[in-house]
Amino acid sequence: MRRYAAVRMLLHERSTTAGAILGVVAIVFLVGQQLAIMFGLFTLMSAVVDNSGADIWVVSKNVENTASVSSLPSRYVDRLAGLQEIDWAEPAIYSAAQLRLPNGTFEPVQIVGVTRPELHGGPWRFTAGSNDVLLENDGATVDKFDLQDVGNPEIGKIVEVNGVRVRVAGYTEGTRSFGAPLLFTNATKAREVTGLAADRCNDILVRLKPGTNVKQALADIEALLPKASALTSQELSRNTIIYNLTSTGIGSSFGLSTLVGLLVGVVIITLTMYTNVLNRQRDFAVLRALGARRRDVFVIIIYQALTIGFVGLLIGFFLLAGFLFGVKGSRLPANLPLWLPPAHALLTFLLCFGGSALALRRALKIEPASAFR
Repeated sequence: MRRYAAVRMLLHERSTTAGAILGVVAIVFLVGQQLAIMFGLFTLMSAVVDNSGADIWVVSKNVENTASVSSLPSRYVDRLAGLQEIDWAEPAIYSAAQLRLPNGTFEPVQIVGVTRPELHGGPWRFTAGSNDVLLENDGATVDKFDLQDVGNPEIGKIVEVNGVRVRVAGYTEGTRSFGAPLLFTNATKAREVTGLAADRCNDILVRLKPGTNVKQALADIEALLPKASALTSQELSRNTIIYNLTSTGIGSSFGLSTLVGLLVGVVIITLTMYTNVLNRQRDFAVLRALGARRRDVFVIIIYQALTIGFVGLLIGFFLLAGFLFGVKGSRLPANLPLWLPPAHALLTFLLCFGGSALALRRALKIEPASAFR
């Protein structure tokens, strides 16, 4: 009965109900869209690490993120391969370079050199070609979303990187980073482009055998190589994201805009629900005059908050899904972790209840006689 009364009141004041729902929809969509872009940027920042297939990265001592340039002796790979818990270990090269554009200007790129024949740490998604193109002597890949930045080279076109001829042999899709366009090639060509000595590499990727104790493996590696550090992929990924957020200013600028969006959302939803209850004071007075108890009014208000929040979330998430579908396959990064929608929905419901609770006291104090004034 109380649920029926709550719904009837919402339907009776349709304009008030529509305004409340619209406020919830706007905030669910806008905050969700802002968060999706923020997590999309996070994904780009750590994409090379997250998609490397390695459990552990061996880096130079005191290096904590992929933005730091360092080098290690390549012979470390053979020493690591002797540990029982290691499945495979391969050197990798990560270095900045300059690609010469057709108009004679230069575009910064990030060279990623992976070791043949396994090519661990190579591109993870292709739109033209496959990892096999990196087996070729001068083969390299660029991402289709970065083509415009690097002069729209066609498959088979020779480009000049740091004065070295490199052939574009494949296009990747979504294999991008936060900074300069990624250009994957084999380690031999990468050394030629970057000038790195043949007996050096920047990092070593390590894959552990199934069931290996990761902490013990990290300790064994650092004991074996005291001049190097061993980080799990998760640690390196997290460190790289934090470094980019704190050193580039994007953390303060984008984080502040997201925080402002959240605060605006809190205020709007709270005020919307508060106003929604206040606008129905006369209805509550009529209910009291008809014999409704204070707890009946309380339950009706909670039902209304729940209904408005649910409908607003449903429409807001539908629009958000449309946004994510629309930007899929575009340059705009967007990623919504699985845990985020439930957390977003829970926060929205809490705000709906909170805004209603602010007006609850006034609604519960309404005297039945006020309905006849």
